Amino acid sequence: MQKKPNSTEEYQSLFEAYEKDPAQADLDFLGRVPYKDRRGFLKGAGLAALGGLLGASIPFHRNFPSGLIPVALADEAGPLAGKDGLTLLNDRPVNAETPPHLLDDAITPTNRHFIRNNGIPPEQVDPDSWKLTIDGLVDTPLELTIADLKSKFEVVTMALTIECGGNGRAFFNPPAKGNQWTYGAVACSNWTGVRLKDVLEAAGVKDEAIYTAHEGADMHLSMAEGKLPISRGMPIEKALTDDILIAFEMNGEALHPMNGAPLRLVVPGWPGSCSQKWLTRIYLRDIVHDGPKMTGTSYRVPNHPVEPGEKVDKKDFDIIERMPVKSLITAPATNASVAEGDIEVRGHAWSGDRAISAVDISIDFGATWQKAELDAPVNSGAWQNWRAAVKLPVKGYYEIWARATDDQGEAQPHAINWNPKGYLNNSMHRVAVRYA
Repeated sequence: MQKKPNSTEEYQSLFEAYEKDPAQADLDFLGRVPYKDRRGFLKGAGLAALGGLLGASIPFHRNFPSGLIPVALADEAGPLAGKDGLTLLNDRPVNAETPPHLLDDAITPTNRHFIRNNGIPPEQVDPDSWKLTIDGLVDTPLELTIADLKSKFEVVTMALTIECGGNGRAFFNPPAKGNQWTYGAVACSNWTGVRLKDVLEAAGVKDEAIYTAHEGADMHLSMAEGKLPISRGMPIEKALTDDILIAFEMNGEALHPMNGAPLRLVVPGWPGSCSQKWLTRIYLRDIVHDGPKMTGTSYRVPNHPVEPGEKVDKKDFDIIERMPVKSLITAPATNASVAEGDIEVRGHAWSGDRAISAVDISIDFGATWQKAELDAPVNSGAWQNWRAAVKLPVKGYYEIWARATDDQGEAQPHAINWNPKGYLNNSMHRVAVRYA
């Protein structure tokens, strides 16, 4: 196994050696550089050096933005673990994401749905004896089994998108603390359950109720008795919308243990942290919920633009509600090599509580764009699938960029403002393709 360079200076010296004598340079050194260290020295490399490292010419190099790094050199697959090809980011608690090319299905299979845990999942789970309590500011507190939910309320199946608020955190500079999600903390599976709205209305929502609070059976990492790892909530107006489910099935089968079996909330369009797993209680409050991961800077962003690395007072953070407009390229996979110039590009797009109105594709670093064919969502809360026939004009290195625009005119940016927790990164997805 080759040794990684020891310093930024050594990385730079390898680039300089390449520029002086490409034939004698060590061209495979980049693979020995940790992902977190690549950006600093790649920014200073000339296009000739980058082309050599890519192993191909760059047909649209004149359009390449200053300071940008070719995605083929910036990406790193990492070890795969977990379900079916997921990348394990952390094992305590377990967190794993899905590489974009494994999210190509219109409906995400259970074995490719990402995992986002805050604590330790319960070991003993009996769906037959599981109970959900609905209390707080309600007229009639309820205690419901899963059988009660199935028999007393309309059972519905909906395709619903869940995305972690930190999806894309790996691309912030300076780095933000937390799991370094790249693109794969998102999924759109078929969920079966009952509407949260129906259950709350059966309990009777008191006029003074303004916020929900959710609890699950997972344990805090400290294993302290009664200490919750996470307890989030949402405004009552959001809770009473039609596409939020208390779910007991995923893709026609019982929930996966790592995705909240036997009962969970599914709150599409808002941070995945609202979708409490191993759900045991929902109570209504007359204040904004202040449970674990609801206060301080958790799932919050500054209410004004800040300088990268700037310290921000806690009072200047606002709770994240709807997720921003975003798209994902699922085919071709990044770093794919194609023998023909005519290729199909496809993926998904979504935007919080809104619909997507357009997806545009560029192969020349954003100089020109072409419209993709866009499907309507199968139901409210689902992502939208898209595809485009793309022609690569000559052989070489390309980047395919995708940009979604929602029905309120909000479009994905090339880059977003930095924030201390690394949330809401909806910058355009880029994949590398070599036409050889």
